[in-house]
Amino acid sequence: MPLLLEVSNLDVSYGDVSAVRDVSLRVEEGEVVTIVGANGSGKTTLMKTLSGLLMPKNGTIKFQGRDITRVEPHERVPLGIVQVPEGRRLFPIMTVAENLLLGSFTPEARRQRAQTLEWVFTLLPKLHERQKQVARTLSGGEQQMVAIGRALMSRPKLLMLDEPSLGLAPVIVEQLLDLVAQISREGVTVLLVEQNVQHSLELANRGYVLEHGALVLEGAGRDLLGNDHVRKAYLGM
Repeated sequence: MPLLLEVSNLDVSYGDVSAVRDVSLRVEEGEVVTIVGANGSGKTTLMKTLSGLLMPKNGTIKFQGRDITRVEPHERVPLGIVQVPEGRRLFPIMTVAENLLLGSFTPEARRQRAQTLEWVFTLLPKLHERQKQVARTLSGGEQQMVAIGRALMSRPKLLMLDEPSLGLAPVIVEQLLDLVAQISREGVTVLLVEQNVQHSLELANRGYVLEHGALVLEGAGRDLLGNDHVRKAYLGM
């Protein structure tokens, strides 16, 4: 498959504190790639750097062969890079429909707004039912669905999800990861940072394990599930 995202020797620091060290990874078109690791391992820092919210100290980020290492966040969205941040970040007093439409702000997304909204409602029929409801009155799982739907309104080539299952009940987590699989089948490439190691690696074509800011393992998702270190450190086996 064609290479969509290529990260090479990435270093990210907060002042003198190193958060991500010499990270290299790739995401090919059509894949679901999962990054797993404990809290504080650098996962969110890495995602923010890929989105342009943080600038790396060293290394390069290429998207579809173009070096975007110093490209501003708002310039990455029209390229097709869209992140669903940890914590959802909805506008709480706006309706579901209003939150969704905010995702279609680029010229290309605006041109396809009606078609994309219909697609999102097909993927997430509950949002169609709740489209006039104020976002803050939704359950946590429903709010996460709105956040994902808003990102899809941008027509992403690469959808990046940062801890989407955080704080959700197990049954909702399963529904959420089923949705990620469905989005992938619809042709959207997915980069997933997730605390639910078991389910996210089962879903992933490939996975990376991040520890103390450095990648320590990579491989097919199911191969990583069978790895002794992963089983002991993350699955309690």
